[in-house]
Amino acid sequence: MKLLSVNVALPKLVEIDGKNVFTGIYKTPVKGRVWLTRLTLVGDGQADAGVHGGEHQAAYCYPFEHYAYWQNRLNLINLPHGTFGENFTISGLLEEDICIGDILQIGDAKTGVKVQVTMPRIPCFKFGDKIGFPDILDEFLRSGKSGFYLRVIQTGEVVAGDSITILERDPQAINIRTTLGMQKLDEGDAELLKRALTVTSLTPLLRQIFEQRLASKV
Repeated sequence: MKLLSVNVALPKLVEIDGKNVFTGIYKTPVKGRVWLTRLTLVGDGQADAGVHGGEHQAAYCYPFEHYAYWQNRLNLINLPHGTFGENFTISGLLEEDICIGDILQIGDAKTGVKVQVTMPRIPCFKFGDKIGFPDILDEFLRSGKSGFYLRVIQTGEVVAGDSITILERDPQAINIRTTLGMQKLDEGDAELLKRALTVTSLTPLLRQIFEQRLASKV
């Protein structure tokens, strides 16, 4: 498992449907080591703090394995790292492999970072506009190829080529794909929702959604 690239961007103004919109989705790879703080990478930024960034979304990972799928599906070629707005383009770790609450080490134990997997990424209209397919959002969601967000446990430096190691697995083993299904695709029965609610690191947003869904099934 490896970190292929570190991608950052500060918010900029773009025109979408005739309106000027600030967005930080235009991430591009950077060379050298980048410091990951508790809330973001140095040199990176989010335009709408209400739905992006913060403690539970300090960095966004997207598996490079999905690039070929989207290139074929959208008839696009040579997609650069960062295309999906991810901070970390990674390999060897898919949504079915990684679970909410899992703790990862990226890079060296002394100078690298320790992070915790928190939640799937839910795309917004800015993503659809960026890749030139504004109607792709529902398909992107249902594909299960969401990528995932991280919470920072230990700050430090990251660089392209760093190894990624799973240090701890959450005992409930609710993977990102399953979490996405419960969060947005109306998947999961009451027992699964109850099990998900026992994940100690569950974000407030997911806890609220799962509690509401469970109440509707009782």
